[in-house]
Order: sequence, then C-alpha cells, then structure tokens
Amino acid sequence: MTLFSETDARRLLERMLAFSRADSCEARLTGRHGGNIRYARNTVTTSGRVANATLSVVSTFGQRTGTASINEFDDESLERVVRRAEELARLAPENPEFMPFLGPQTYLETSPWAEATATITPEFRARAAAAGIAGATSSGLAAAGFLQDNASTRALMNTNRLFAYSKSTGVNFSVTARTADGTGSGWVGRSYNDVSKLDVAAASEIALQKAIASQNPVALEPGQYTAILEPDASAPLIRNMLFNMDARRADEGRSFLSMPGGGTKLGERVLGDGVTISSDPTNPEVPTTAWASDGRPLTPVTWVDNGVVTSLFYSRFWAQQQGVVATVPPSNIIMSGGPDSLQDLIRGTDRGVLVTRTWYIRTVDPQTLLYTGLTRDGTFWVEGGEIRHAIKNFRFNESPVAILNNVDALGRPVRTGGSLIPPMRVRNFTFSSLSDAV
Repeated sequence: MTLFSETDARRLLERMLAFSRADSCEARLTGRHGGNIRYARNTVTTSGRVANATLSVVSTFGQRTGTASINEFDDESLERVVRRAEELARLAPENPEFMPFLGPQTYLETSPWAEATATITPEFRARAAAAGIAGATSSGLAAAGFLQDNASTRALMNTNRLFAYSKSTGVNFSVTARTADGTGSGWVGRSYNDVSKLDVAAASEIALQKAIASQNPVALEPGQYTAILEPDASAPLIRNMLFNMDARRADEGRSFLSMPGGGTKLGERVLGDGVTISSDPTNPEVPTTAWASDGRPLTPVTWVDNGVVTSLFYSRFWAQQQGVVATVPPSNIIMSGGPDSLQDLIRGTDRGVLVTRTWYIRTVDPQTLLYTGLTRDGTFWVEGGEIRHAIKNFRFNESPVAILNNVDALGRPVRTGGSLIPPMRVRNFTFSSLSDAV
C-alpha cells in the first residue's frame, strides 16, 4: 500500500510517535503512485509505473534535531527509525534558529484530488501516446512527447498534537514536433489535477502547427522590441520573481525588494498598474493542498495589488524576529488578466515579436532579478496585427520586474505548470543576440 487514507495515516503516525523518548517528535508520511510514457520520432520508447511510501521522523532535544527515514512500517522498523533520529539529534549542534513544532491548526477545504487521474491505467497512457503520434505521422513531422501522472497522500503529526492530511493528483503532458528539414520546431505543455481536462490530440496539434509555421526562419537584428509572450514564455520568469519575495532577504538588503540604506519595498509600487498577483489553494483551476511542509495553513494571499507589493513571505523564525505573522510562500501563482485571447493581443500589435516559449533561464544579477535565456520552438514576427513569418531564435536579457513594468496589454489567464498566467504584450523587451537553436 502506497496511498494512505486519513484514518490509516493517523493510526500509523500515532504508533510511531508512541516510541519517541525525545523532547518532541514530528513525523511525515508520504505515499505516491504514478506512471509515465515517453515517445520519440513517433515511436514509444519507454513506459513505467512507480509506487513508494516513506516515513520521515524528526526528533529534538532542546535546540538539537535529528532526522531519519524509512519505508517499512512494522513496529520494529518504526522503533528503529525513531531511535536513529534521536541518536542523530544528540550528536547535532544546536540550531540558533530552532523553532518548536506547531500545535493544532485549522485548514481550508481544498480539492486537488481527481479520481480519474488517480486511476489512470497503462492502456490510457498508450492511447494518449498514440493520439500524439498519429497527428505527427499524418503531418509528416517527428514528435517526441512525455506524459506523466501521479497520485499522492501526505500526513503530518507531532507530539504537540498537530495532525494534517492531504491527497492530490496531477498529470503533465508535453510534446515537441520537428519538421523533416530540421528548421521548424513547435512545443506545447499541459498540466492538470484532473486528467479529464487533458486533450492530447488537441494539444499535439498546436505543437504541429507551430513546427510547420516556424520553418525557414528569417534573422532579425537583436534589440528592443514589443514582445507578445505566451504564458509558457513568461511563467518561468514570473515564478522566479514570486519565489524571491522572501522577507528576510529583503530585510537584509539581499533582494530586489530591498531599499537603499535599509528597509523594504513592502507597500511600494514596484510593478506596473494593473499587475495583480496572488495565491489561493482553493482556486478550482489550480487547487493545491491546504498546508505547507511545516504544517502551516495555506490561505489566499495577494502578493502584488495593481503594482504595489502587499505581502512578503516569512519563515517562522524570521517572522518571530520581526514580530509579524509568518506568511507562507506561494502555494500557487495566479496573475490577473483581461478578457482578450492571445489572438486578440496579436491583432492589436503593429510590430513585434511573438515568443511562444523560453528555456535555459539563468540568473545574471540576483539583486535586480536580471535573467538570461533563450527563445525556442517557434518565434515569429508580427506586423499589422498578423503573424508574418518565423524568425530565428534570440538570447534575451530581461528582468520580470522590468517586464511587468512595461506591460501594454494582458489577456485571459490560462493554466501553465500549476499557475494561472495571462498572455501579455510588453514594451521594450531586450533580445540581446541571435541563437542558432531551433
């Protein structure tokens, strides 16, 4: 058994904690099963299924902690892992930032579990791969795709009477299509909690059409252009920005949210008007579990409201030092947008570059969140409200802070990688050099 009901998880953790002789003890039980199928050049290459369950124990003596894990759950094994954690705790140095385990918490009701995803079969994966391959074969293209699904349960219990339980599912699909002459490439990715929302054939068709349209690209001089960013292009940059909104880094002067001479930009306008970013574990499009890894409740949080930074996230230790509530890091990323589609943004563009995907993003300057990366799998020149032709890929040097200050228009948010991100049109996007990558 790799997935645990709430009742079974509670019983197992109670058995484990009964062996503890430490000042305090906390245990985390995780169970997971899932599968995958991969194809390349229109042929299935691998498929598999994995199932596993793990119990991790943290024991404390004063400010010393020790951790041990096991995947056997008989009484002898449970006692052995507890003793190992206690042994390591006695050997560990004191942690000056030690925080005691939480007591009982109240959690929101969330719905990240879909039975259809939890019961995906090898036959389902095979049919999905066949649907992706069929479109590529009929179009004379070569496709490489990967479908991965999982179902998991998590439970947390400690000697301070905290108990938390959750279960979730997810399915991810991505496919790259290439033309026979090697000059055209298209990509698409989809992720859902509920597999019934996934249409492999329709998603694959987008990648195929991008590959065909991106053949024989024309070189465009590097420089600053109006850019239309599909959600898959901007999401990695926005995600990097959100997870850099740590209060301690800002307070210590190590963040893009630090003020010269001290203080932070909390309450200051940092991004453009109309840019609002939040998290909400109960959002039906991107639901998450209701608690963070340390047991803190996840609740709706607005991080940026019309360009103004309204929240930072805190570790429990740093929140205690600052005398504030310990806001948890983002559970998901939800960026507000408008009613327009991607095609509407293209139609409203006089001259610009359509970027469908970014990749190989690396940090240039962590203080300003300047990143470098590459476009790929379909980059296009837009003129007079229409896509005119494919262009060669670029290396770009940009900061999500600058991008979100130069937003010209926002479209309707769509799910990408567990986030809701709108397509956007931005001014003065810096393409620094050409790339020969397809």
